[in-house]
Amino acid sequence: MEYSHNRTSVTMINYHIVFCPRYRRSLLVGVIKKRLEEIMRNVALENGWKIIAKEVMPDHVHLFISADVRTRPEIVVKRFKGRSSRYLRKEYPELLKMPTLWTRSYFLSTSGNISNSTIVKYINQQWDNV
Repeated sequence: MEYSHNRTSVTMINYHIVFCPRYRRSLLVGVIKKRLEEIMRNVALENGWKIIAKEVMPDHVHLFISADVRTRPEIVVKRFKGRSSRYLRKEYPELLKMPTLWTRSYFLSTSGNISNSTIVKYINQQWDNV
């Protein structure tokens, strides 16, 4: 893992984020899954965050990202969920049948340098648990 350097600090802020579609529906497959991955990549790039690992399951999303210290954790989640909901519902009208794409809730944890490999391994093995 890399440390982030600026004029006054050296940091490593990593977040493990999990969020689900409304009603935990299995919507995130095929072209919707590919488009969601593209949107998440763009959000990370625009904000200067690094996606360390990601897995889009049919009914939930795992993201493990490295963010800067100036961005509050809830803003990180809001940017991923907000942009993806807006774009996916605009591009795929079948998603408009639901009141919202994502639930209001999410899981977020921070990790230290020691547990990073454990989280990456866990995310990469998601399909083994299905």
